[in-house]
Amino acid sequence: MHDPHSERMSGSETRAAGGLALVFAFRMLGMFMVLPVLATYGMDLAGATPVLIGLAIGAYGLTQAVLQIPFGILSDRIGRLPVIYVGLLIFAAGAALAANADSIWGVIAGRVLQGAGAISAAVMALLSDLTREQHRTKAMAMIGMSIGLSFAVAMVVGPLLTRAYGLSGLFWVTAGMALLGIFIVLLMVPRASRVLRHRESGVARQALLPTLTHADLLRLDLGIFVLHAILMASFIALPLALVEQGGLPKEEHWWVYLTALLVGFFGMLPFIIYGEKKRRMKHVLLGAVAVLLACELYFWAFGATLHALVLGTVVFFTAFNLLEASLPSLISKVAPAGGKGTAMGVYSTSQFLGAALGGILGGWLYQHYSLSGVFLGCAALALLWLGFAVTMREPPYVTSLRLPLSVAALQEAGLAERLQAVPGVADAVVVVDEAAIYIKVDTQQLDRMSLERLIEPAPVTC
Repeated sequence: MHDPHSERMSGSETRAAGGLALVFAFRMLGMFMVLPVLATYGMDLAGATPVLIGLAIGAYGLTQAVLQIPFGILSDRIGRLPVIYVGLLIFAAGAALAANADSIWGVIAGRVLQGAGAISAAVMALLSDLTREQHRTKAMAMIGMSIGLSFAVAMVVGPLLTRAYGLSGLFWVTAGMALLGIFIVLLMVPRASRVLRHRESGVARQALLPTLTHADLLRLDLGIFVLHAILMASFIALPLALVEQGGLPKEEHWWVYLTALLVGFFGMLPFIIYGEKKRRMKHVLLGAVAVLLACELYFWAFGATLHALVLGTVVFFTAFNLLEASLPSLISKVAPAGGKGTAMGVYSTSQFLGAALGGILGGWLYQHYSLSGVFLGCAALALLWLGFAVTMREPPYVTSLRLPLSVAALQEAGLAERLQAVPGVADAVVVVDEAAIYIKVDTQQLDRMSLERLIEPAPVTC
């Protein structure tokens, strides 16, 4: 038994967060490692065309987009672990199918099957089951960092593994990592004593319609859709440009991505700190989208030498990393109280759909209009996003809280309305079947004493 109010994560919480972060990292590593190599090595496969290479790059996004919300809902009914185990087995089977393929169609089928192992929502829900309220944001941040790190590692390790073992070997490594994920869940992740219905980490049907009709959330969904469409299309054009225009052998591309991602990671940090501290995240977002647009035009106009391509790639990944890190934070700020999990579910679906479209569109543009067509197409997408993002309001600078309620507090009429009158409380909603209230607060303005007087906390059991 541990102190329910402890400021430190317990051993079981640390194991849960660390283990599930590793599962996420291995899975995403397997998904991302093919991006920098498929456009160059994939052309050796039977039947390969640029359009089909693009489809292979983005194919996983189609099944991810369709299945991730249903898998999350299924995990509420049959349990988190069965969904996670089956999802990882499906992912491993997809990787094995792609590894055994001797044609581009086999790789496409493998990537589609990989995407069908859509366990993101189930993993996040299990994390909520295994962590206390005050540590949940910290645990979810660990998973977020693992995804970012896996992307960076994949850009470097993917080309190195493919150089050593070929595309087939790369997919076998991916299958092995998925199976390793199963053993991590079995041996490292504690068993949950309860299934928690939690609107901050799962999709709530009641919140789906408000999410789909919320103008600023839709602008952010469009943003992640376009960002990943540009990323996938760029991973058709950039590897080919490095070979065709930069004269860099495909076996040596890893150092370009390593340089770009390292500089990009440290380059984005001052902008995020500035945006959050000065409460100007809209301006930071608009600036990053404008830089993304400028990068695509730069590739089109000046990307004829290796130095120019490396410089453009470094700036591109600085803007990409900044947008990838700030968009989920903006979703959390903009989503209504109790709607964050649903908003993130729709956001993730938009991200995967963007990846699918970007791969297909990038391949089609390259096949018909060469590299210039891909770069101009990506520039057009960035311009579309910029046009919608300009009309977005500055987001509220609020933090989401979920507070358990006693039986007496649940029976009070108008509790949410009285809470919204407390200085610093932006939104509040009572969810009776969870015996909890979700509130969004501006910590700089919050009157904590007034808040605590209104809410009689439920007794905590452990």
